[in-house]
Amino acid sequence: MTSGPRSSPLALTVLSLLHFKPLHPYGVQRLIKQWGKDRVVNVGQRTSLYRTIDRLLAAELIAVRDTERDQQYPERTVYEITGAGREAARAWMLEMLREPRREFPEFPVALSNLLLLEPEEIIGALAARLTAVESELAALDSSLAGSHRSGLPRIAGLEDEYLRAVTAAEAAWLTGTLADLRSGTLTWDTDELRAFAAAAEQQPG
Repeated sequence: MTSGPRSSPLALTVLSLLHFKPLHPYGVQRLIKQWGKDRVVNVGQRTSLYRTIDRLLAAELIAVRDTERDQQYPERTVYEITGAGREAARAWMLEMLREPRREFPEFPVALSNLLLLEPEEIIGALAARLTAVESELAALDSSLAGSHRSGLPRIAGLEDEYLRAVTAAEAAWLTGTLADLRSGTLTWDTDELRAFAAAAEQQPG
């Protein structure tokens, strides 16, 4: 076997789905959306899915099972997981569960550069984000309630529980920060910040 590709959320998800049955790429994408995994895996661009499948195939973590031919659709290559793929999926899963990774999402980057904006702009932007976050929170609550009503085992929806907790925490933080901005509790002086930055530049090391 050639050296395998690095783990990624999409690669792990493809291998996990192929654990259950052989699938063609469209079937993989459809199941990701049907099972609500598109909340944690980005499959908006089908090309990224095909690239991931190509990497898994080159690394012999998956193999071609068959080619489906139907007059209504173009030929579809059906893939199945290999023994090496099963081992890789387990290793990736354990690594992702055990080891927090330092990720670099956009929102903290924007927060670190807030001084480019006026206070009113910051309040408007964060208020709009809070509305979006609250909408996402409601969607997660609805999804979790639906899972409970359907009798779906809890283990199958733990990612929604985690996302719900993270989303609720963000909503609470945004609410508190907006209150501080509006009341004037959170304020700053641009000249003082510039002076602080200049002094920091003079520090050795």
